Amino acid sequence: MLLRLSSVLRQIAHGLALACALLVATPACATALSRIKDIVDVENVRPNQLVGYGLVVGLAGTGDRIRNVPFTEESLQAMLERLGVNIRGAQMRTQNVAAVSVTATLPPFARIGSRVDVQIGSLGDATSLQGGVLIATSLHALDGEIYAVAQGPVAVSGFKAQGQAASVTRGVATSARIAGGALVEREVPYALLSAGALKLALRNPDFTTAYRVARAINGAVPGVAEVLDPSTVQIVPRGAGDSAMAIVARTENLPVEVDQLARVVINEAAGTVVMGADVRISPVAIAQGGLTISVSESPVASQPGPFSAGGTVVLPRTAISVDDGGGRSLATLGGGASLRDLVTGLNALGVSPRDLITILQALRTAGALQAEIEVQ
Repeated sequence: MLLRLSSVLRQIAHGLALACALLVATPACATALSRIKDIVDVENVRPNQLVGYGLVVGLAGTGDRIRNVPFTEESLQAMLERLGVNIRGAQMRTQNVAAVSVTATLPPFARIGSRVDVQIGSLGDATSLQGGVLIATSLHALDGEIYAVAQGPVAVSGFKAQGQAASVTRGVATSARIAGGALVEREVPYALLSAGALKLALRNPDFTTAYRVARAINGAVPGVAEVLDPSTVQIVPRGAGDSAMAIVARTENLPVEVDQLARVVINEAAGTVVMGADVRISPVAIAQGGLTISVSESPVASQPGPFSAGGTVVLPRTAISVDDGGGRSLATLGGGASLRDLVTGLNALGVSPRDLITILQALRTAGALQAEIEVQ
């Protein structure tokens, strides 16, 4: 019996030791860590915006009305003339053509022959681009050079159907997309390999995060990273055999704890509230209540007795109830109350999202909300 008891005690002790080890390791794992590559952008490594003007043909009578949209007529004439068809002076009445804008995003390091997606939007009075085909369209960057050429059948996610007495609309039928519809014809040059230094731009500028990034990089490659400002960490190779690009490749997967401002984001139109975990509340008491008046009508018909000379009369019956929120009390939040304490207290008061917006703005006005409020 003693031997069995001692064996059980040893198992319990072993379990407690394992639990303690897990608890010791938990704080490091509980902190949200992000890779450096997920929170920074490398200098000059960015996409480029492309734009073009073209024609979508093959529409089933849902294109631009030529007489109402003169630039569609001129574009169609110019396109046919390039193909050897002269229609100058002729009156065109087709509604199977639509003038469109074509946009695309050229990703960094895109090579000649690679494909990118394009977005298409109607410029005239076309009612739908369903079933259309985009004619070869050159896509220009802001420098005026052609970087891609787009062509192909368009894909429309929306539709519109109507009759004489009813109509149904879903999505936007005058906006379309071509997956992989543009071929890259010109490359954007990058000189990362020969760069003497590279700058890492934080997507969310912060002093603490910038110094943590530099410390993590210097821990792997000593003395190569320095903080220039809350948004920029510069990497300067110190050894003859290292390049800035090689250092970035070696360190971009290092974990870093990201710090952020205490911020409350409010979308009044949708009634949405998003609060960061670092939001703190100073000692404050909150009372929430409103005056609600309900009026209901229940008319009663009063009929005369048999063979009497009277008539049926409808008698009004009105019931009025008033709720002034008298049953609700103050909710008190102590100093340094966290986000969880705030949400728990406001939920106890039964506040709606729109009431929560009003309360948060009042807390900020009173100086009790230690956070930045951003209203969208």
